[in-house]
Amino acid sequence: MDPLALSVGVAASGLKAQSERLRIVSENLANAQSTGRTPGADPYQRKTVSFVSALDPDSGGTYVRINAVDRDASAFPVEYDPTHQAADENGFVKLPNINVLIEMADMTEANRSYEANLQVVRQARELISMTIDLMRAQ
Repeated sequence: MDPLALSVGVAASGLKAQSERLRIVSENLANAQSTGRTPGADPYQRKTVSFVSALDPDSGGTYVRINAVDRDASAFPVEYDPTHQAADENGFVKLPNINVLIEMADMTEANRSYEANLQVVRQARELISMTIDLMRAQ
């Protein structure tokens, strides 16, 4: 397989994986205050993304893909608010197990990885364009 096409394919797999990661982080942030609707109900549970590298035997490239989208098993923080609709019999409300600072750090990391993969695609496109220009000049 052409090395430029291979690099674009590898970068495209990274773009897809980081795009999904950004979607999950955004979903977590959007639900950072989502409690249960009934007394004692569990709130929104944080989602996590894990990646796996996969060798493509046809191209020889190592691509990244999402291995799983799982739920964070950490405990839900609780807050005393007996007037809340999701308060249990003792007046405690379970809150989502989302730390906004961690989500923002994950978002920054995913965004930087996305940008790095996008830069690889741009560079490959530029090299292809330069090659075509050289071939026309001959």
